[in-house]
Amino acid sequence: MERPSLSIGIEEEYQTIDPVTRDLRSHIHAEIVQKGKTLLAERVKPEMHQSVVEIGTGVCRNIQEAKEEIRSIRQQMITLARQNGLRLAAGGTHPFAEWREQEIYPDERYHTIVEDLRMVARANLIFGLHVHVGVEDREVAIQLMNGARYFLPHLLALSASSPFWLGMDTGLRSYRCKVFDKFPRTNIPDLYQSWSEFENYVNLLIRTNCIDNAKKIWWDIRPHPYFPTLEFRVCDMTMRLDETIAIAAMCQAIIAKLYKLHERNLSFRHYRRSLIMENKWRAARYGLDGKLIDFGKQAEVPERELIGEMLEFVSDVVDELGSAQEIGYIRQILEHGNGADRQLRVFAETGDLKKVVDYMIGETEYGLFDAATAGAGEPR
Repeated sequence: MERPSLSIGIEEEYQTIDPVTRDLRSHIHAEIVQKGKTLLAERVKPEMHQSVVEIGTGVCRNIQEAKEEIRSIRQQMITLARQNGLRLAAGGTHPFAEWREQEIYPDERYHTIVEDLRMVARANLIFGLHVHVGVEDREVAIQLMNGARYFLPHLLALSASSPFWLGMDTGLRSYRCKVFDKFPRTNIPDLYQSWSEFENYVNLLIRTNCIDNAKKIWWDIRPHPYFPTLEFRVCDMTMRLDETIAIAAMCQAIIAKLYKLHERNLSFRHYRRSLIMENKWRAARYGLDGKLIDFGKQAEVPERELIGEMLEFVSDVVDELGSAQEIGYIRQILEHGNGADRQLRVFAETGDLKKVVDYMIGETEYGLFDAATAGAGEPR
């Protein structure tokens, strides 16, 4: 059995903002993507909507390497956006942008998705954070995915940063995940007993023309079809660099701990998809302030308490990974609130969604530049 490398790769999706209207601006292909590719090569990619810029790290050996790479990419992309009369903002949704007005990126893959999914694809104006953790043995990857499913609602609650949609307070902390629900093959995966069982599922979908490849399986966690990784896809795009890194470090630690148990022939208890979906709904609706179900106790438990238990669960692998400091920032999120809590606070204080966008821009830049150019202080 091959030990997982536990390497890390991070993908972030940014909003391109018009600094006057604070609305999303399309037509970023020449302005941002092409110039970004010149600077950062394959680290910068277009997304389906032209107002979205996706960036991705290379394969990082540890969380510190990932942090430095994300920091550098954010700095360069923010600077590039400013040079082209734009700003970048991070968050799961834009507070008031209208999806009907957004241009689709001219690419055959996106054309096929829009042709297949129609309005569901066009309305998918959302922004996510994806974390890859290196697990080279595919059989092991399936077993670890089974266990990691339990923690997906916890990660969603920590990352939730999409309370607004089309100018409305949705009442949810993560409305992004409800928008994405409309896509097929999303949400929590089923349990798979083996890699061959998963492969049979994929091959059946390909054979029956449901999909042309496994990249169109958009679960909240999946074995990546081309990379030897488990990819966590449940998270909203987080505003601050430190939030991204804390959550990425937690994803890595969860896989490391589950492998440690697997290596000893111990298994983390597996729960039905239907039960985990109950917790995902609660995480999306209430974020950190709700209660999730502790399936073992068959009782409701405050989300913050469960996140404390998750931190305790991974505590014996964090030192080995060298990520204690980065994961420690999760306590800051618990203290100051996730991105949705903080956006709602700004809106309660100002009554102005444009001020919320300004806050998101400032948080996206926080800690990346000197005080003269940074746009935010402590979380509100």
